[in-house]
Amino acid sequence: MRSIKVSHRKLLNHHLSILKSLEYPSGLFAASRKNVGTGYDKSWLRDNFYECIGLEITGDWDSVLKTYKAILNIFLKHEEKIDCAIEKKPQHKHEYIHARYNPETFDEFWEDWGNKQNDAVGAILFKIGELEQHGYKLLENEDYRRITQKLIYYLQSLEYWIDEDSGMWEEDEEIHASSVGACVAGLQMIKRHTNLKVPAEAITRGKLTLKAMLPRESKHKFVDLALLSLIYPYNIVTKKQQDEILKNIEYHLVKNRGVIRYKNDYYYNKNMDGHSEEAEWCFGYSWLSIIYSQRNDKKKAEYYFNKATQTITKKGKIPELYFSNTEVPNQNTPLGWAESLFIVSLAKLHDKHKKTKQKTQPKHIKK
Repeated sequence: MRSIKVSHRKLLNHHLSILKSLEYPSGLFAASRKNVGTGYDKSWLRDNFYECIGLEITGDWDSVLKTYKAILNIFLKHEEKIDCAIEKKPQHKHEYIHARYNPETFDEFWEDWGNKQNDAVGAILFKIGELEQHGYKLLENEDYRRITQKLIYYLQSLEYWIDEDSGMWEEDEEIHASSVGACVAGLQMIKRHTNLKVPAEAITRGKLTLKAMLPRESKHKFVDLALLSLIYPYNIVTKKQQDEILKNIEYHLVKNRGVIRYKNDYYYNKNMDGHSEEAEWCFGYSWLSIIYSQRNDKKKAEYYFNKATQTITKKGKIPELYFSNTEVPNQNTPLGWAESLFIVSLAKLHDKHKKTKQKTQPKHIKK
Protein backbone atom coordinates (compact mmCIF):
# COMPACT_ATOMS: atom_id res chain seq x y z
CA MET A 1 0.00 0.00 0.00
CA ARG A 2 2.83 2.37 0.90
CA SER A 3 4.57 1.85 -2.48
CA ILE A 4 1.33 2.63 -4.32
CA LYS A 5 0.96 5.90 -2.40
CA VAL A 6 4.59 6.84 -3.03
CA SER A 7 4.23 6.06 -6.74
CA HIS A 8 1.07 8.12 -6.96
CA ARG A 9 2.63 11.05 -5.15
CA LYS A 10 5.69 10.93 -7.38
CA LEU A 11 3.53 10.94 -10.51
CA LEU A 12 1.42 13.79 -9.19
CA ASN A 13 4.43 15.91 -8.28
CA HIS A 14 6.07 15.23 -11.63
CA HIS A 15 3.13 16.53 -13.63
CA LEU A 16 2.55 19.38 -11.20
CA SER A 17 6.14 20.53 -11.76
CA ILE A 18 5.57 20.44 -15.53
CA LEU A 19 2.44 22.54 -15.15
CA LYS A 20 4.20 25.05 -12.90
CA SER A 21 7.04 25.37 -15.43
CA LEU A 22 4.57 27.08 -17.78
CA GLU A 23 3.88 29.92 -15.32
CA TYR A 24 5.16 33.42 -16.04
CA PRO A 25 6.16 35.86 -13.25
CA SER A 26 2.84 37.67 -13.79
CA GLY A 27 0.93 34.58 -12.65
CA LEU A 28 -0.40 33.80 -16.14
CA PHE A 29 0.35 30.45 -17.76
CA ALA A 30 1.53 29.70 -21.26
CA ALA A 31 -0.62 27.21 -23.13
CA SER A 32 2.50 25.11 -23.81
CA ARG A 33 6.22 25.47 -23.23
CA LYS A 34 7.55 29.02 -23.38
CA ASN A 35 9.92 28.42 -26.30
CA VAL A 36 7.44 26.61 -28.54
CA GLY A 37 7.19 27.96 -32.07
CA THR A 38 3.45 27.44 -32.55
CA GLY A 39 2.28 30.52 -30.65
CA TYR A 40 1.32 28.48 -27.59
CA ASP A 41 3.77 30.51 -25.49
CA LYS A 42 0.91 33.03 -25.22
CA SER A 43 -1.72 33.11 -22.47
CA TRP A 44 -5.33 32.19 -23.23
CA LEU A 45 -8.11 33.05 -20.79
CA ARG A 46 -9.63 29.59 -21.24
CA ASP A 47 -6.34 27.72 -20.90
CA ASN A 48 -5.53 29.59 -17.69
CA PHE A 49 -8.94 28.60 -16.33
CA TYR A 50 -8.30 24.91 -17.01
CA GLU A 51 -4.65 25.03 -15.96
CA CYS A 52 -5.61 26.41 -12.57
CA ILE A 53 -7.96 23.49 -11.88
CA GLY A 54 -4.92 21.24 -11.42
CA LEU A 55 -3.47 23.67 -8.91
CA GLU A 56 -6.72 23.91 -6.96
CA ILE A 57 -7.04 20.19 -6.35
CA THR A 58 -3.53 20.07 -4.87
CA GLY A 59 -4.28 23.01 -2.59
CA ASP A 60 -2.05 25.57 -4.31
CA TRP A 61 -4.48 28.43 -3.82
CA ASP A 62 -1.74 31.06 -3.75
CA SER A 63 -0.93 30.32 -7.40
CA VAL A 64 -4.61 30.27 -8.35
CA LEU A 65 -5.21 33.64 -6.74
CA LYS A 66 -2.15 35.09 -8.44
CA THR A 67 -3.46 33.93 -11.82
CA TYR A 68 -6.94 35.37 -11.30
CA LYS A 69 -5.54 38.63 -10.03
CA ALA A 70 -3.57 38.83 -13.30
CA ILE A 71 -6.68 38.01 -15.35
CA LEU A 72 -8.69 40.73 -13.62
CA ASN A 73 -5.85 43.16 -14.24
CA ILE A 74 -6.03 42.26 -17.94
CA PHE A 75 -9.70 43.21 -17.97
CA LEU A 76 -8.92 46.44 -16.13
CA LYS A 77 -6.29 47.31 -18.73
CA HIS A 78 -8.90 46.84 -21.48
CA GLU A 79 -11.82 48.29 -19.53
CA GLU A 80 -12.58 50.93 -22.15
CA LYS A 81 -13.10 48.21 -24.74
CA ILE A 82 -15.49 46.38 -22.40
CA ASP A 83 -17.36 49.64 -21.78
CA CYS A 84 -17.85 50.10 -25.53
CA ALA A 85 -19.21 46.57 -25.89
CA ILE A 86 -21.65 47.16 -23.03
CA GLU A 87 -22.86 50.43 -24.55
CA LYS A 88 -23.34 48.87 -27.99
CA LYS A 89 -23.40 45.20 -28.90
CA PRO A 90 -20.20 44.38 -30.82
CA GLN A 91 -20.57 43.92 -34.56
CA HIS A 92 -16.99 42.88 -35.38
CA LYS A 93 -14.54 40.35 -33.92
CA HIS A 94 -12.05 42.93 -32.73
CA GLU A 95 -14.74 44.54 -30.55
CA TYR A 96 -15.06 41.41 -28.41
CA ILE A 97 -12.97 40.64 -25.34
CA HIS A 98 -9.85 39.02 -26.74
CA ALA A 99 -9.12 35.36 -26.02
CA ARG A 100 -5.33 35.55 -25.55
CA TYR A 101 -2.76 38.00 -24.21
CA ASN A 102 0.90 38.72 -23.80
CA PRO A 103 1.61 37.17 -20.37
CA GLU A 104 4.04 39.95 -19.43
CA THR A 105 2.44 43.14 -20.77
CA PHE A 106 -1.23 41.99 -20.82
CA ASP A 107 -1.54 43.39 -24.36
CA GLU A 108 -3.84 41.75 -26.91
CA PHE A 109 -2.46 40.01 -29.97
CA TRP A 110 -3.88 41.80 -32.97
CA GLU A 111 -3.66 39.18 -35.71
CA ASP A 112 -6.92 37.78 -37.06
CA TRP A 113 -8.17 35.05 -34.77
CA GLY A 114 -11.32 33.16 -33.83
CA ASN A 115 -11.74 35.89 -31.26
CA LYS A 116 -15.42 35.61 -30.37
CA GLN A 117 -15.11 33.21 -27.46
CA ASN A 118 -17.93 33.79 -25.02
CA ASP A 119 -17.22 30.60 -23.08
CA ALA A 120 -13.90 32.05 -21.89
CA VAL A 121 -15.66 34.96 -20.19
CA GLY A 122 -18.24 32.61 -18.68
CA ALA A 123 -15.42 30.41 -17.37
CA ILE A 124 -13.69 33.31 -15.62
CA LEU A 125 -16.95 34.43 -13.99
CA PHE A 126 -17.56 30.84 -12.87
CA LYS A 127 -14.20 30.65 -11.13
CA ILE A 128 -14.46 34.09 -9.54
CA GLY A 129 -17.78 32.97 -8.05
CA GLU A 130 -16.19 29.76 -6.77
CA LEU A 131 -13.29 31.67 -5.23
CA GLU A 132 -15.77 33.89 -3.40
CA GLN A 133 -17.62 30.76 -2.26
CA HIS A 134 -14.39 29.35 -0.80
CA GLY A 135 -13.69 32.53 1.11
CA TYR A 136 -11.09 34.15 -1.14
CA LYS A 137 -12.49 37.66 -1.31
CA LEU A 138 -11.13 38.93 -4.60
CA LEU A 139 -14.10 41.23 -4.95
CA GLU A 140 -13.26 43.15 -1.79
CA ASN A 141 -10.96 45.04 -4.14
CA GLU A 142 -13.18 47.77 -5.61
CA ASP A 143 -11.50 47.72 -9.02
CA TYR A 144 -11.97 43.94 -9.30
CA ARG A 145 -15.55 44.25 -8.17
CA ARG A 146 -16.30 46.93 -10.76
CA ILE A 147 -14.74 45.05 -13.66
CA THR A 148 -16.44 41.78 -12.71
CA GLN A 149 -19.80 43.55 -12.74
CA LYS A 150 -18.95 44.84 -16.22
CA LEU A 151 -18.22 41.30 -17.41
CA ILE A 152 -21.78 40.40 -16.43
CA TYR A 153 -23.18 43.35 -18.36
CA TYR A 154 -20.88 42.47 -21.26
CA LEU A 155 -22.44 39.02 -21.66
CA GLN A 156 -25.89 40.55 -21.41
CA SER A 157 -25.03 43.09 -24.11
CA LEU A 158 -23.80 40.32 -26.41
CA GLU A 159 -27.06 38.44 -25.91
CA TYR A 160 -24.77 35.44 -25.57
CA TRP A 161 -27.73 33.04 -25.76
CA ILE A 162 -28.16 33.90 -29.45
CA ASP A 163 -24.64 35.13 -30.21
CA GLU A 164 -22.66 33.18 -32.79
CA ASP A 165 -19.18 32.77 -31.36
CA SER A 166 -16.09 30.77 -32.30
CA GLY A 167 -16.48 28.44 -29.35
CA MET A 168 -13.93 26.47 -27.37
CA TRP A 169 -11.99 25.52 -30.49
CA GLU A 170 -11.81 29.07 -31.90
CA GLU A 171 -13.23 28.16 -35.28
CA ASP A 172 -16.53 28.57 -37.14
CA GLU A 173 -18.97 31.11 -35.77
CA GLU A 174 -22.29 29.64 -34.70
CA ILE A 175 -24.23 29.24 -31.48
CA HIS A 176 -22.38 26.66 -29.37
CA ALA A 177 -24.03 24.82 -26.50
CA SER A 178 -20.69 24.69 -24.66
CA SER A 179 -20.35 28.49 -24.88
CA VAL A 180 -23.94 29.14 -23.79
CA GLY A 181 -23.50 26.66 -20.94
CA ALA A 182 -20.29 28.29 -19.74
CA CYS A 183 -22.02 31.67 -19.60
CA VAL A 184 -25.03 30.26 -17.75
CA ALA A 185 -22.75 28.53 -15.25
CA GLY A 186 -20.66 31.66 -14.73
CA LEU A 187 -23.64 33.93 -14.18
CA GLN A 188 -25.29 31.45 -11.82
CA MET A 189 -22.12 31.05 -9.75
CA ILE A 190 -21.67 34.81 -9.47
CA LYS A 191 -25.31 35.26 -8.49
CA ARG A 192 -25.09 32.61 -5.76
CA HIS A 193 -21.90 33.76 -4.11
CA THR A 194 -21.68 37.53 -4.60
CA ASN A 195 -24.05 40.45 -4.33
CA LEU A 196 -23.25 41.72 -7.80
CA LYS A 197 -26.20 42.44 -10.08
CA VAL A 198 -26.99 39.53 -12.38
CA PRO A 199 -30.09 40.13 -14.55
CA ALA A 200 -32.43 37.15 -14.16
CA GLU A 201 -33.28 37.27 -17.86
CA ALA A 202 -29.63 36.73 -18.77
CA ILE A 203 -29.68 33.36 -17.01
CA THR A 204 -33.19 32.33 -18.06
CA ARG A 205 -32.59 32.95 -21.75
CA GLY A 206 -29.33 31.02 -21.64
CA LYS A 207 -31.02 28.04 -19.99
CA LEU A 208 -33.76 28.00 -22.62
CA THR A 209 -31.23 28.04 -25.46
CA LEU A 210 -29.18 25.29 -23.85
CA LYS A 211 -32.22 23.09 -23.29
CA ALA A 212 -33.30 23.51 -26.91
CA MET A 213 -29.84 22.67 -28.28
CA LEU A 214 -28.78 19.65 -26.24
CA PRO A 215 -27.49 17.08 -26.82
CA ARG A 216 -26.10 18.86 -29.92
CA GLU A 217 -23.17 21.22 -29.68
CA SER A 218 -24.35 23.40 -32.56
CA LYS A 219 -26.32 23.40 -35.79
CA HIS A 220 -23.45 21.81 -37.67
CA LYS A 221 -21.97 19.63 -34.91
CA PHE A 222 -24.01 16.82 -33.42
CA VAL A 223 -21.32 15.76 -30.95
CA ASP A 224 -18.27 17.64 -29.72
CA LEU A 225 -15.64 17.10 -27.02
CA ALA A 226 -16.39 20.61 -25.70
CA LEU A 227 -19.74 19.34 -24.37
CA LEU A 228 -17.87 17.60 -21.54
CA SER A 229 -17.43 21.03 -19.94
CA LEU A 230 -21.16 21.11 -19.21
CA ILE A 231 -20.64 18.07 -16.95
CA TYR A 232 -17.25 19.06 -15.54
CA PRO A 233 -16.43 21.61 -14.34
CA TYR A 234 -19.77 23.40 -14.78
CA ASN A 235 -22.15 20.61 -13.70
CA ILE A 236 -25.19 22.32 -15.23
CA VAL A 237 -26.82 19.45 -17.12
CA THR A 238 -29.25 16.83 -15.86
CA LYS A 239 -28.34 13.18 -15.38
CA LYS A 240 -30.23 12.33 -18.57
CA GLN A 241 -28.38 15.02 -20.53
CA GLN A 242 -25.07 13.78 -19.10
CA ASP A 243 -25.87 10.26 -20.21
CA GLU A 244 -26.63 11.42 -23.75
CA ILE A 245 -23.50 13.55 -24.00
CA LEU A 246 -21.26 10.76 -22.71
CA LYS A 247 -22.87 8.10 -24.91
CA ASN A 248 -22.39 10.22 -28.02
CA ILE A 249 -18.81 11.21 -27.24
CA GLU A 250 -17.73 7.69 -26.34
CA TYR A 251 -19.35 6.20 -29.43
CA HIS A 252 -18.27 8.79 -31.99
CA LEU A 253 -15.12 10.48 -30.68
CA VAL A 254 -13.03 8.17 -28.47
CA LYS A 255 -10.03 6.79 -30.38
CA ASN A 256 -6.84 4.85 -29.66
CA ARG A 257 -4.56 7.71 -28.53
CA GLY A 258 -7.08 10.30 -27.43
CA VAL A 259 -10.48 11.82 -28.15
CA ILE A 260 -11.12 13.70 -31.38
CA ARG A 261 -12.81 17.07 -30.94
CA TYR A 262 -15.52 16.42 -33.54
CA LYS A 263 -16.00 14.62 -36.83
CA ASN A 264 -14.00 16.01 -39.76
CA ASP A 265 -11.85 18.22 -37.54
CA TYR A 266 -9.21 19.66 -39.89
CA TYR A 267 -6.78 20.85 -37.17
CA TYR A 268 -3.64 18.66 -37.47
CA ASN A 269 -5.66 16.33 -39.70
CA LYS A 270 -3.41 13.92 -41.64
CA ASN A 271 -5.62 14.05 -44.73
CA MET A 272 -5.37 17.12 -46.91
CA ASP A 273 -9.14 17.17 -47.31
CA GLY A 274 -9.64 17.30 -43.54
CA HIS A 275 -11.64 14.09 -43.35
CA SER A 276 -11.28 10.77 -41.51
CA GLU A 277 -7.87 11.37 -39.94
CA GLU A 278 -8.77 13.70 -37.09
CA ALA A 279 -6.12 14.40 -34.45
CA GLU A 280 -6.63 12.62 -31.14
CA TRP A 281 -6.61 14.96 -28.13
CA CYS A 282 -4.92 13.62 -25.02
CA PHE A 283 -6.86 15.53 -22.37
CA GLY A 284 -10.09 13.87 -23.51
CA TYR A 285 -9.16 10.72 -21.58
CA SER A 286 -8.43 12.61 -18.35
CA TRP A 287 -11.64 14.61 -18.78
CA LEU A 288 -13.70 11.43 -19.08
CA SER A 289 -11.92 9.92 -16.07
CA ILE A 290 -12.75 12.97 -13.97
CA ILE A 291 -16.40 12.81 -14.98
CA TYR A 292 -16.71 9.12 -14.18
CA SER A 293 -15.06 9.71 -10.79
CA GLN A 294 -17.64 12.44 -10.24
CA ARG A 295 -20.36 9.92 -11.15
CA ASN A 296 -18.89 7.35 -8.73
CA ASP A 297 -18.13 4.93 -11.55
CA LYS A 298 -14.66 3.89 -10.43
CA LYS A 299 -14.25 1.19 -13.08
CA LYS A 300 -14.70 3.58 -16.01
CA ALA A 301 -12.75 6.33 -14.24
CA GLU A 302 -9.79 3.97 -13.89
CA TYR A 303 -10.17 2.80 -17.48
CA TYR A 304 -9.88 6.31 -18.90
CA PHE A 305 -7.14 7.27 -16.46
CA ASN A 306 -5.10 4.30 -17.64
CA LYS A 307 -5.71 5.43 -21.23
CA ALA A 308 -4.52 8.90 -20.22
CA THR A 309 -1.26 7.50 -18.83
CA GLN A 310 -0.60 5.89 -22.21
CA THR A 311 -0.51 9.35 -23.81
CA ILE A 312 2.53 10.38 -21.73
CA THR A 313 5.63 10.68 -23.89
CA LYS A 314 8.95 9.01 -23.14
CA LYS A 315 10.06 12.33 -21.65
CA GLY A 316 7.15 12.21 -19.23
CA LYS A 317 5.00 14.97 -20.78
CA ILE A 318 1.43 15.03 -22.07
CA PRO A 319 0.98 16.49 -25.56
CA GLU A 320 -1.94 18.43 -26.93
CA LEU A 321 -2.66 15.64 -29.39
CA TYR A 322 -1.38 12.74 -31.45
CA PHE A 323 -1.75 12.52 -35.20
CA SER A 324 -4.43 9.97 -36.05
CA ASN A 325 -3.39 6.31 -35.67
CA THR A 326 0.22 7.22 -34.86
CA GLU A 327 2.52 7.62 -31.88
CA VAL A 328 3.55 11.07 -33.14
CA PRO A 329 2.51 14.04 -30.98
CA ASN A 330 2.36 17.61 -32.22
CA GLN A 331 4.75 20.34 -31.09
CA ASN A 332 2.53 21.57 -28.27
CA THR A 333 4.10 19.23 -25.74
CA PRO A 334 3.43 19.56 -22.89
CA LEU A 335 0.00 21.16 -23.09
CA GLY A 336 -0.81 22.86 -19.79
CA TRP A 337 -4.50 22.05 -20.07
CA ALA A 338 -3.70 18.34 -20.55
CA GLU A 339 -1.26 18.29 -17.65
CA SER A 340 -3.82 19.94 -15.39
CA LEU A 341 -6.70 17.59 -16.19
CA PHE A 342 -4.37 14.62 -15.75
CA ILE A 343 -3.50 15.90 -12.27
CA VAL A 344 -7.19 16.24 -11.42
CA SER A 345 -8.02 12.77 -12.70
CA LEU A 346 -5.14 11.30 -10.71
CA ALA A 347 -6.10 13.14 -7.54
CA LYS A 348 -9.77 12.18 -7.80
CA LEU A 349 -8.92 8.53 -8.25
CA HIS A 350 -6.21 8.12 -5.65
CA ASP A 351 -6.41 10.95 -3.15
CA LYS A 352 -8.77 12.15 -0.49
CA HIS A 353 -8.20 15.78 -1.46
CA LYS A 354 -11.12 17.92 -0.40
CA LYS A 355 -11.00 21.54 -1.44
CA THR A 356 -12.47 22.73 1.84
CA LYS A 357 -9.68 21.04 3.81
CA GLN A 358 -6.90 22.14 1.48
CA LYS A 359 -7.94 25.76 1.76
CA THR A 360 -5.62 28.16 3.54
CA GLN A 361 -6.94 31.16 5.39
CA PRO A 362 -8.86 33.57 3.14
CA LYS A 363 -6.70 36.46 2.07
CA HIS A 364 -7.46 40.09 1.48
CA ILE A 365 -6.45 40.63 -2.13
CA LYS A 366 -4.85 43.93 -2.93
CA LYS A 367 -4.43 45.30 -6.40
